[in-house]
Amino acid sequence: MPLTDVAIRNAKPKEKLYKLSDGGGLYVEIALSGSKLWRMKYRYAGKEKRLSFGSYPTVSLADARQHRDDAKKLLANNIDPSEVKRVEKQQREITSSNSFEAVARDWFDRHLSQKAETTKAKVTSRMERFVLPYIGKRPVSELTAPDILTVVRRVETHGSLDTAHRVQQEIGQILRYAIQTGRAVNDPTQSLRGALPPVKQNHFAAPAEDPLKVGELLRTTEAFKGSPIVAAAIKILPMVFCRPVELRMMKWADVDLEAAEWRYTATKTNTPHLVPLTKQVVAILKELYPLTGHLLGGYVFSGGRSSMRPMSDAAINAAYRRLGIDTRTELTGHGWRSVARTMLHERLGYAPDVIERQLAHAVKDANGTAYNRTKFIDERRRMMQDWADYLDKLKQGAEVIPLRA
Repeated sequence: MPLTDVAIRNAKPKEKLYKLSDGGGLYVEIALSGSKLWRMKYRYAGKEKRLSFGSYPTVSLADARQHRDDAKKLLANNIDPSEVKRVEKQQREITSSNSFEAVARDWFDRHLSQKAETTKAKVTSRMERFVLPYIGKRPVSELTAPDILTVVRRVETHGSLDTAHRVQQEIGQILRYAIQTGRAVNDPTQSLRGALPPVKQNHFAAPAEDPLKVGELLRTTEAFKGSPIVAAAIKILPMVFCRPVELRMMKWADVDLEAAEWRYTATKTNTPHLVPLTKQVVAILKELYPLTGHLLGGYVFSGGRSSMRPMSDAAINAAYRRLGIDTRTELTGHGWRSVARTMLHERLGYAPDVIERQLAHAVKDANGTAYNRTKFIDERRRMMQDWADYLDKLKQGAEVIPLRA
């Protein structure tokens, strides 16, 4: 007698597993736990076999009967429905492993493993926000140039042309990785060159040619009355002229106050870097140590909400704006790098190679592009102290003269 929904719903578990038959080999199996599983018994090539169609009520009685009828049609054509189901499952697994998201996640693990945490977070966030929701489930080999253009233009429409370019570039890197691993045969992003308008380059605001303006800005930052942690950061940054992200990620474990050194991995080049610390910087850090030196996160410039995180990446520029400094036209935290690069050479007479090493830029030598964190280290120690002393003179409004010929 055929089953009904009422009969299935009312079926209760017993001491042993039992079955309720619907006919044509289809039955529902009532487990000891109370779960109700659809099964179909059939014979193929002289052997008794079974199919599973899922659980009730997720798979309804009508759906289960349709699955049974489909299986019978295959049997009528001498095709084993279990083999068809196995092949379909295998194909789904292959498709899933070859989806754009699967390739992207693999690329994240391999390509970004040696990158700075901030870089990994930014790339992953862009993919998860702008790309994966739209093409993540698509087989990577089926993506076309129009598919990708739709994605990047959506980003552009939301007002971020620079992000759109970055997204297009990162999609291209993932597709080329798919080619390298045998999951795709071409990179459609190669056809998209010129599809987006070029990004206008914005230079970081900085008074690199005006010592008097530098002195004025230094005096202004001395007047900051906010967080003592941020205050210390905006005092130290001009003297070490590292990238602001590197300063905010500084950890006490990387600082040796006795040796007056700070060692870390440069974010852009992913290379070890050494910053000689001047007496002025060491003095500020010693004053800051009682505030953050004992915190679990280990950050020198810990965040206001949690010691497990560094201060915000917007903290320095926000402090400048609070002081009335225009970060679009006068100064940004990153701008101290161009100030130091220009004035160390033109005002203090240091060689460009020495300055570039201290800026943690890759410098070409006779053997090709290379970076050695201790290259010119004695010269760099003198340069950093000269620079800090020079900034003190500018801050005091003293006569602006070169310290070295």
